[in-house]
Amino acid sequence: MASDIELTDAARGFLKAMASETRQQIMMLFAGGIELTVGEVAERMSLAQSATSTHLATLRTGGVLTSRREWKTVYYRADPTRIGKALTDLYSTLNACCPPPEQEPAGGCG
Repeated sequence: MASDIELTDAARGFLKAMASETRQQIMMLFAGGIELTVGEVAERMSLAQSATSTHLATLRTGGVLTSRREWKTVYYRADPTRIGKALTDLYSTLNACCPPPEQEPAGGCG
């Protein structure tokens, strides 16, 4: 049976961004609102700068990081507003599809 339930772009981007264990570990570096450059992330993660740039771009595109440029340096930080929106959307979609047992409609999730 087809469903009209779909992930929002925010939720889809979040899932894609967080699908990599490396990107999950990178996100932990931004705890507490810390801003970091590509070089700082690369050094802390022991990654090549090119690989780090690719990961940061995926995280930014996925809505979990935001960036600002200061002269030639780009600073990245977590984007709690967009993360919160993505998580709310994801929760709503999953709850519509497969609600907890106490909320499950007759017939369940198919």
